[in-house]
Amino acid sequence: MSNTAHNDPLPIDQTPVGELLGEELEARGWSQADFAAVIDRPTQFVSEIVTGKKEITRESAAQIGAALSQSPEFWLNLQDQFFLAQQAKNQTTQAKLDDVRRRARLNQLAPIQLLQKRKILTGSTLDELEAEVMDLFELTSINDQPEHGAAAKRANHGEGITMLQQAWVACVRKQARKLLPAGEYSPEMLAKLAASLPRSVKSADDFATLPDQLRDAGVRLVYVEALPSAKIDGCALFVDGQPVIGLSGRGKRLDKVLFTLLHEIAHILRGHVDEGPIVEDLEDSHAQESTREREANDNAGDWIFPNGCPSMPSRINAAWIEQTAAKIGLARIVLIGQLQKRGRLDWRTTLAKNAPSVSDVLPHWK
Repeated sequence: MSNTAHNDPLPIDQTPVGELLGEELEARGWSQADFAAVIDRPTQFVSEIVTGKKEITRESAAQIGAALSQSPEFWLNLQDQFFLAQQAKNQTTQAKLDDVRRRARLNQLAPIQLLQKRKILTGSTLDELEAEVMDLFELTSINDQPEHGAAAKRANHGEGITMLQQAWVACVRKQARKLLPAGEYSPEMLAKLAASLPRSVKSADDFATLPDQLRDAGVRLVYVEALPSAKIDGCALFVDGQPVIGLSGRGKRLDKVLFTLLHEIAHILRGHVDEGPIVEDLEDSHAQESTREREANDNAGDWIFPNGCPSMPSRINAAWIEQTAAKIGLARIVLIGQLQKRGRLDWRTTLAKNAPSVSDVLPHWK
């Protein structure tokens, strides 16, 4: 159990507001009946306030303030100070408030309800949830800040890593730890595999063997479903000294997920992962790309088009797509996706209609 620091000062005045009003009337030489007549209220009304049986309302605070040449806020604040002071001394209430602070801290770190819905968090008590969140982010204290050395392919260029993105990367790391360690990492094998993937992955079913292929090169490949609004496609990081690639499946299309995989492989091969989080834009705004992002994108593009982008006619049609894809050994949608990324095809083109999705394959990765 942990207590979040609470530095707000406690109320100063712990005297009941009715008692303070009684002292004020006595100092002026007014009886309760006199004061009741002044504010045009029954004497019983004044008596119940003085004895603490009735709270001061906004209306009565305004009347008391007008009669005593003070503001309504003065009397309302005195009353609030007393009640807050009493509340601060109530152990049961403070224990509940401490739980509120703990739940708030947990929700600052991760989308708790969503992770519970996905069975990533299963604790039934606050203590269990807190322990699970600390384990997820590998924290020694719930008040620590998570740290991730990860190159993340994200759509919110120019922004820091969000809570949802931090949580997603943490889930990738946790999932990676559940897998059997891969063999010794081989940059040569990984580079050779990356060069072959664009021509070996022709359908969604071909994604089923990717974890085993990456594992042979010493890299663990993990799928963690995208968190809503997280705007993250993939990440690369080291877990227990071995490279790990996480994919979210965002975009669903075979070519988009494949490009993300190649992009993350490039980050690993270029040694970017040790340099910390990378902020990037998926909207292909090259003017905003960092050098590392440009390098990773260029590597991924070169693996798809090792001999350079094919010569294109002035008007690209389905027949040209079919012929060219077969000639260079690519899936039709991979060729279309690259042309879209390079601005030669509109993203709304009907040529991409019925594009294959990998959303049914990725959840079966082990």
